[in-house]
Amino acid sequence: MTPEQALRTATTNAAELLGKEKELGTVAPGYFADMVAVEGDPLADINVAINNVRWVMKGGAVVADKTKDRAH
Repeated sequence: MTPEQALRTATTNAAELLGKEKELGTVAPGYFADMVAVEGDPLADINVAINNVRWVMKGGAVVADKTKDRAH
């Protein structure tokens, strides 16, 4: 599986399998969204999706923010 296929499997494909494609699996107005921001390009290296998580939103609330840990 390519990194893009793996990310689709965990998001849009999973929403379709659950019959929730109108509520989950994409970032769009009216959709329930949990979001993760990573440092790096997960399409080039899927490991950044596991090892380089910098910010997490669950149910509309930020639950992890490591962006402030870095000196600019």
